[in-house]
Amino acid sequence: MTPLFISSPELFFILFVAVLLFGTDKIPEIARSFGKGMRQLKDATSEIKNEINKSVENTGIDTSVINEVKDEIEKAKEGLEDPFGSIKRSK
Repeated sequence: MTPLFISSPELFFILFVAVLLFGTDKIPEIARSFGKGMRQLKDATSEIKNEINKSVENTGIDTSVINEVKDEIEKAKEGLEDPFGSIKRSK
C-alpha cells in the first residue's frame, strides 16, 4: 500500500509536473527544505510528548486506564468486518 493511496502513475505525474514547474535544479533544494520541515515537526511532537509524559509522572496520574482502553480498542478492531466489503474493486 502506498502512502496517501497514491499509485505509481499518479506519483510519476506529480513528479513530472514538479519538474516542469520548478526545473531540475530546484527540486533537490525543495526536497531538502521539505525534509528539514518534516524533521522539525517530528522533533516538536516528540518534545511535546516527552513534556506530557514528564508532567504525568510528576503529578502521579494513574495511566493504567490508558493501556486498558488501548487493549479494548484493538479487540474491537479485530472484531470489525472490512468496511468496504464487496464494494472493493477487483484487480
